[in-house]
Amino acid sequence: MYTLPKRGISRATVAVVIVLVVVVVVGVVVGVSRITPHKTTITSGVSTTTTTTTVQVSSTAVTQQSSSAVTTPPTTTPFVLQPPNRSVLVDESQTSPPDALDPATGFAVPDEPVFFNVFQTLVEFNGSSITQLVPVVASNYSIENNYRSYVFEIRPGVTFSNGDGVSAATVWFSLVREAIMGQSVGLSNYLELTVNVSEYTQTGYAFPWGIRHAIQAVTGLPTTSNATLAAEVLDNMLSHFNPSNTTQLKIMEYPNQAYVVSSQMTFEVNLLESYRYMLYDLAGWWGDIVDPVYVDSHGGVQVNAQNSYFDANSGPGTGPYMVREVASSFSEVVLEENTNYWGKGVSGLAPVAQPPHIPVVIVKYGLSHNERVEDFATNAAQISYVSLPFLQQMYSAYNYKRYYSFGQIFYNVSYQPALWYISMNTQLYPTNITDFRLAIEHGINYTQILNSLFYFNGTYYGELQLGPITPQFPEYYNPDNLPMYSYNLSLAAYYLNRSGYLGDFYVVMPNGTMLGDPQGKQLGPLTITYITPITPFTQSELTIVANDLEKLGLSVTLQGVSPSASLSWTTPQATPNFVYNFWEPDWADPILQLMYPAVTTSSLLPAWMNVSIVNTIMQTLPFLTNTTQQRQLVAEVYSITYNYAPYVWLPNPDTYFFVQPYLRGFVYTAFSYYYMTAYYTNA
Repeated sequence: MYTLPKRGISRATVAVVIVLVVVVVVGVVVGVSRITPHKTTITSGVSTTTTTTTVQVSSTAVTQQSSSAVTTPPTTTPFVLQPPNRSVLVDESQTSPPDALDPATGFAVPDEPVFFNVFQTLVEFNGSSITQLVPVVASNYSIENNYRSYVFEIRPGVTFSNGDGVSAATVWFSLVREAIMGQSVGLSNYLELTVNVSEYTQTGYAFPWGIRHAIQAVTGLPTTSNATLAAEVLDNMLSHFNPSNTTQLKIMEYPNQAYVVSSQMTFEVNLLESYRYMLYDLAGWWGDIVDPVYVDSHGGVQVNAQNSYFDANSGPGTGPYMVREVASSFSEVVLEENTNYWGKGVSGLAPVAQPPHIPVVIVKYGLSHNERVEDFATNAAQISYVSLPFLQQMYSAYNYKRYYSFGQIFYNVSYQPALWYISMNTQLYPTNITDFRLAIEHGINYTQILNSLFYFNGTYYGELQLGPITPQFPEYYNPDNLPMYSYNLSLAAYYLNRSGYLGDFYVVMPNGTMLGDPQGKQLGPLTITYITPITPFTQSELTIVANDLEKLGLSVTLQGVSPSASLSWTTPQATPNFVYNFWEPDWADPILQLMYPAVTTSSLLPAWMNVSIVNTIMQTLPFLTNTTQQRQLVAEVYSITYNYAPYVWLPNPDTYFFVQPYLRGFVYTAFSYYYMTAYYTNA
């Protein structure tokens, strides 16, 4: 599995770019691929004299080494691998640690094992689809006012692991806290939906819309004109939260605001715009319900600040697991069954809301490639991961390969909605020349990349895709069926020659042909920048790109920068010409979460695409409720982007895990990571 960053962002305007730097900061920091050290030879210790056999895996073959000295078990008593401890599951697939254990702060993919199993949201993904939801903390919901209001009935009897109950006021506390803390996760997922971006820009506070009016109407304090006073009132209210307090209750019940407590068990979300995908947004961990009593006992709430205690230790959730232990530097987090789980004995619950089958889960973060291979090979870990170049090594090292085929331990989740790209800075010479960018597009052999790096044992583990939307959303993906950019050196040379005259430069191809303006300057070396550390896989992919472009007379070097150095890419002038990176949506909205960030400057993506007609369309496109009109406008933006060529779209890799054959029911999608559904069986 690749570690993808949570990078989706809600609608914003250019004016808020500087304010949203914090969003990019976190996104870039966590936007690092799973790290695989250089290949290390690991022996399984099984064979003595070896012979080559072939095991069929989904109509394809895997060559393996087996021992001729090992006696095949009798057919009457076949070997069956079992877990070392049926009460414990060990997950070593996370190659980097979480950034925080508070769902109002954490914003990295490695946070998922904790957040999706300890905490719960009003509605959650059903575990098999990125677009199908089930009610969890809510028992049911309704959508009103043309997708502008969402009303939830809170499920009776829901409690936190410490026994504290959940009501509509608890949900109000959780979502207001998420916003007012001003952290990247809250800003990214609620700006222009429940938080007004212009108000945030002016005040520096992420107030849910209408809450300042609510405070003023109830208390008489001038909070509509004094943002700092409003922030102080919320600090005090949330840090001394008491739904029985008449003043606090009236503030929560005020009708004209983003979050409303309509009754003790009815909660309402009111949006600034009609938006069809709001349920998907609330299903992310930024919709997690947290315990006000616990928060207030451990530091309370401060505007624009994190809760350091919650970040380091996490807290009680309503989910089927709870955090038992956190090791130093988040190297290990131990989850144990919530013995007070409210879902025990409750009929009709979706599988993702039912009690767990395996009582203890140990998540080990940041283990070396060698450690992950060895632990899985010896059955010490039940879930693991290695990058694509090492799939054969993982299987060859597996101590039980005599009994199990590659396919029996390989869990291929398939493609997730993510954009992998090399951006071309459209505001910086020479990538500000459209013909130059088109030359790059047609100078890369995408098929070679796919065949060389994404093909194993007769199967492709990557797919070519044409952004800025991914094929996981067929209703909106490439509506006019535009062709992929072709590998065509003659066409690339044509565009490069034209761009040379426009940019006053020339290049010389390896055969001596000069392209561009002979009276100009020879174009200097180009640099593709990536965020360190780089994996052997990424190194190979970028090397293919560099070698292809050298055939056009372009000298290309690769340069890594630290995640902290990439934080300075807040303007086009500070951003490199070429950046290798990727983007994953926070929820399943192909327009607001994929297209909008890619084709505008709202999220500071390094192509810095800034086309006036596209900007105008994107101000309203995500919020249209007429799907036919949406598709027509998506096609228009697709066409403009295709001809403008701000990105080299690279293959999207499969997401996969290695899973022991006796473990069933483990669920992963782009927006869910569930242990409670996993169980052990006789393999």
